[in-house]
Amino acid sequence: MAVEIDSVQFHVLNMHTRMPFRYGIASLVALPHLFVRMVAKVDGVTSVGLSSEGLPPKWFTKDPETRFEQDLVGMLEVIRKAAFHAQEAGTAQTVFDLWQHFYGRQKNWASGTDHPPLLWAFGVSLMERALIDAFCRAKETPFREAVHANTLGIRLGDIHPVLGDAGPHSLLPETPTAEVDVRHTVGLTDPLTDAEIPVDERLDDGLPQSLESNLKVYGIRYLKIKLCGDSDRDLARLGEIAGMMRSQEGPPARFTLDGNEQYREVGPFRSLWESLLADADLRSFLEGLIFVEQPFHRDVALGDEVTGDLMQWAERPSMIIDESDGELDSAPRAMALGFAGTSHKNCKGVFKGIANACLMAHRRVHTPEFPSLLSSEDLANLGPVALPQDLAVLSCLGITHTERNGHHYFAGLSMFPADVQQEIVAAHGDLFAWRGDFAALDIRHGKLRIESAVEAPFGRATELDVERYTPLDDWSADSLKL
Repeated sequence: MAVEIDSVQFHVLNMHTRMPFRYGIASLVALPHLFVRMVAKVDGVTSVGLSSEGLPPKWFTKDPETRFEQDLVGMLEVIRKAAFHAQEAGTAQTVFDLWQHFYGRQKNWASGTDHPPLLWAFGVSLMERALIDAFCRAKETPFREAVHANTLGIRLGDIHPVLGDAGPHSLLPETPTAEVDVRHTVGLTDPLTDAEIPVDERLDDGLPQSLESNLKVYGIRYLKIKLCGDSDRDLARLGEIAGMMRSQEGPPARFTLDGNEQYREVGPFRSLWESLLADADLRSFLEGLIFVEQPFHRDVALGDEVTGDLMQWAERPSMIIDESDGELDSAPRAMALGFAGTSHKNCKGVFKGIANACLMAHRRVHTPEFPSLLSSEDLANLGPVALPQDLAVLSCLGITHTERNGHHYFAGLSMFPADVQQEIVAAHGDLFAWRGDFAALDIRHGKLRIESAVEAPFGRATELDVERYTPLDDWSADSLKL
């Protein structure tokens, strides 16, 4: 087989949230959504692959001193450099070989810059996704089949040596996930009830706004609850949420806690956890906890002081890394230091996610006494490209619940022209439905049906003309009107 990249183009569509989304030190109200259009040749067949991602403030680099416009410069630099490395890679025998080449080139380049691994690898992931999309479309094969038949040429041992010559098919579930539970994000400033929304902030767009209305409209039973780092406020807010979930019909709530990198030492977080356990009203609610996500700042999470204290805390809850997961070996390093696993996001890498899922499966067999968790997390992910691609991957990995928040903080697909929305609903009728005059995710009984994404070449079942949007070279941050 022969795989090569001919060209890469970038186009931008500005998107504004329907309400602010606060996470950590950032509050998201608008962002550029970047489309990557890659022309590749697969065994002589020219194929167009797409990838896309919103470019959010303060996730890849949480520097409180920089403005969003400054952060954008760094994000766009690593994306453009990854495109250069991908196009300079020449011809390879497999998609995996080609990815390894431009991943290595990007890593070498980034070592001479201030860009952290989480950021420079983001640029690689956009090229990786577009290349996988082009391959699957050229071969007319769904992503899951390309992974299980290993026509992508994945060598797991190159990423995690302990996996040796094992192939993905021997470690991943044989049957893809057909539906997933939606783990609804409860942001730091999100209203819990309709009554607490100020009159001048109430929305009338046909979508639920408060947690209370989300529970009623979507039938949500899984949550992702963000912590602010203030024990009294976190305790009070968790108590309110626990009361709301107990009042709902259905099975007990399951949830994760997102620490948002609020802690630099184990002690303060341990104090919070012990205060939660001491609360009689919260104790039963905490039985539904799945894990705590990244409570410690990325600068210290894998350092000696934190991990030493972590290992001495025998009754600690299961914790995973997220923002600390910048490199290919971050997950096994974190688990050796006391963490239970990591998150998967396509923006951190598809091949990386596959290898991590296989590593978890291997550990469950060979070291079952240690937890091995791989979650699915979402960074305001939206259709029609990024969302179905993400769902196609998590289905292949066998993940059964996923944090979603793009559909909540944005008004569905309303930012796209009507003809694009109509095509998406026609092709992905299980995922999207009309809500008034725009299309939005169709969540029923707390679940998403995802067969259309699973069966499509790489998630998306539509052809999308991204060239109708603004070329990146003609776009400026001023156009967001922040």
